[in-house]
Amino acid sequence: MAAKNTCLVCQIIDNSIPSKKIYEDEFVMAVLDVNGAVPGHCFIMPKKHYPIIEQVPDVEIGRLSLASNKISSAIFESLGAQGTNIFIANGIPAGQTVAHFTINVIPRRENDGVNLQWQPKQLNEEEISTIELKLKEQTKNIGHFEKEEKKPRAHAPKTMPLDEEEEEHFAAQMRRLP
Repeated sequence: MAAKNTCLVCQIIDNSIPSKKIYEDEFVMAVLDVNGAVPGHCFIMPKKHYPIIEQVPDVEIGRLSLASNKISSAIFESLGAQGTNIFIANGIPAGQTVAHFTINVIPRRENDGVNLQWQPKQLNEEEISTIELKLKEQTKNIGHFEKEEKKPRAHAPKTMPLDEEEEEHFAAQMRRLP
């Protein structure tokens, strides 16, 4: 609990530090980055404290990814961005400055001065093969995801029978699907 009390991001989530909140639900919050690369740069974070991505449960990664996707779309629509960078700085050597997992969404325009380029490193065949084998061994169980606990449903919504006109409209729409 001590980390949560001193974590800058947790303090933003708890409203101890003011922020420009652009989205919030039960699990996720998104705010404008006050030190952003360009206007509209925001970050999306889980409301629970997780220092790095490896500690974030799979179901929460899904929620964070969905929120990042929707916020990227909102940036295109509302700010007229020509592109977005969506990235994670995972660990201090990767540029993470606060020990709370976040996803950055940065609006992009041509010649905006943001440089996320790097110089490609040429590896020889032996180096590539060694890395490939190491990664294959560590990733062989990918796809076995944690499941969210099922909560009991109160009532299933009652369906109303379609009248003839609605049924014809529905059938026409279904024929249009590839």
